[in-house]
Amino acid sequence: MNTVKLETMGQYLLNRLYEAGVKHVFGVPGDYVLGFYDLMEKSPIQHIGTTREDTAAFAADGYARCRGLGALAVTYGVGALNTVNAVAGAYAESSPVIVISGAPGVCEQRDDPLIHHRFGPFTFQREIFERITCATAVLNDPVIAFRQIDHAIASARHYCKPVYIEIPRDLVSVEGYPMPAIAAMEPSGSDKSALSEAVAETMSLLEKSVSPMVIAGIELHRRGLQNRLLELIERARLPVTATLTGKSVIAERHPAYLGIYEGAMSSEHARYMVEQSDLLLMLGVTLNEVDTGIYTAKLDPQHTIRAALNEVVISAHRYPNIALADYLNALVDAVKPSEAGFSAKPGKPVARAFPEPDRPISINRLIERINQALEPETIVVCDVGDCLFAAIDLEVHEQSEFLASGFYTTMGFAVPAALGAQVARPGHRALILVGDGAFQMTGTELSTQARLGLDSIVIVFNNSGYSTERCILEGPFNDIARWRFDRLGEVFGPLQGFDAATEESFESALIQALNNRSMPSIINVHLASDDTSSAMRRLAEHLKSKVQGERPA
Repeated sequence: MNTVKLETMGQYLLNRLYEAGVKHVFGVPGDYVLGFYDLMEKSPIQHIGTTREDTAAFAADGYARCRGLGALAVTYGVGALNTVNAVAGAYAESSPVIVISGAPGVCEQRDDPLIHHRFGPFTFQREIFERITCATAVLNDPVIAFRQIDHAIASARHYCKPVYIEIPRDLVSVEGYPMPAIAAMEPSGSDKSALSEAVAETMSLLEKSVSPMVIAGIELHRRGLQNRLLELIERARLPVTATLTGKSVIAERHPAYLGIYEGAMSSEHARYMVEQSDLLLMLGVTLNEVDTGIYTAKLDPQHTIRAALNEVVISAHRYPNIALADYLNALVDAVKPSEAGFSAKPGKPVARAFPEPDRPISINRLIERINQALEPETIVVCDVGDCLFAAIDLEVHEQSEFLASGFYTTMGFAVPAALGAQVARPGHRALILVGDGAFQMTGTELSTQARLGLDSIVIVFNNSGYSTERCILEGPFNDIARWRFDRLGEVFGPLQGFDAATEESFESALIQALNNRSMPSIINVHLASDDTSSAMRRLAEHLKSKVQGERPA
């Protein structure tokens, strides 16, 4: 007689994570999660210890964007609540992160109400995470725990959103009850009639169009549809722009790629091509304040086809219940291959030689030089502020090689997210662009990168404070402490540091950093406090009217 081998709840969770592609879990230990950590040490999954719980969540976010799923494990209360901002960011940016929280034991919750880390009824933590995840599971019943685990992981993958799993410490090693596994939560299927009609109307409009083009958005990233997008534009010879949150949805040196479109913040050519087009095919675009250039985008609904969020809208016609993947696949099959060439891009102005002797470094020149240094295996991980807006002009080599908190715009994303990205893609190298203020929030994860011997390069845009806020409303509240970023190796471990105030010093530092593959490098770039990108200035002018209570013209 065959006997079913029983698994403990903790083992089952680890096994399901590994099968789903999660090979690393980020986090900080605490007594309520130590039993789970002990099991993890004996499993194929590697634990990556971080300096804080919120940075563990940022790292899991970066990992998820590169591998399709990320995970972190923290303790109850003080640990889990410290991740809330980062998890909310993953929810806003549609990144499938699995939050695992240890918890007081079932018996402790019943018999010892004054137990430490408690901040109210034991249900409060789950209720908080219900607001920023697509599914929650408290594994306090071995009879249904395995089914709850399967459902949570399937939900994260299906909805591309975070999920929350809470496991009481006295049940980690308790055997669960095997049940038929939940199949992967596949899309229920598009409405075939609606899909057929939407594709037919799209093809009819494409055939009549003189200047059709594509705007590609973030949903293509999260649904893993970048290759299908590439097939479409290469078959139909369509030019393509990306939204800021969708940046690197296509290799940015591809002849079809025209740059980022975000209204008035776009380059002149990208803006002209989009706004003069007689048919815009918007794929996976979520219309928000950032991607519309603070609502300066000029998108005529009469000449727009928008496929996103499980529907296709063509002018005044709405086709519900159509998955983006189904629509894109059908379009690829329907379009006729074209022999036409891609439209020529405008020639770039001849850049002055870099470096120029004794010339102070500026943001524009810094971005020009970084662009020349990008290689096919470089993943650019960018924080918010002017480094993000300036990075619009960077051209990464391959798809999905630019990561940022483009919509949620939380400071402190880049350094820990780069940790997750480089662990997820060991054949790649992270280039981290971060302001001095954002680095002071979460830059301690550079010490984790140093401990792991990663070869990331951090470029600190050091303009002595919060430049975005300074552009909106100047005041002493925008000043921050002056850090010697170039000397952090004395604290963080094996780390190469440089100080750069001129083009010559930056060039020397960059060359040495590129050649150093045995440890991280950090370059402290001194920028004038009033040196801002043109996109930042336009954004600041718009936000200034809101902050100061003025009515925009």
